[in-house]
Amino acid sequence: MIVWAINLLILSIGILIVGLIKPNWLLFWMEKPSRFIIVGVSIGLFMVAAVLFGEGNRQGAPLSEVAKQNKPVATEIPSDLVK
Repeated sequence: MIVWAINLLILSIGILIVGLIKPNWLLFWMEKPSRFIIVGVSIGLFMVAAVLFGEGNRQGAPLSEVAKQNKPVATEIPSDLVK
């Protein structure tokens, strides 16, 4: 999840830079695109990236490491459950 957050952060910074220089490139369907829309979209993406990064940090370890640490489930049936 942290990798997605970093990628989204890079995307939002890229959208902000390109949109502030040439808003016509990103909002090509509009006749007179404003930079305000670009700033709003990039701020929204930045906030989503921050939430993803926070949730990824809260997990503690990446899912691949957690899967390696899990022990296999016992296949034996306890004797007290067998009749």
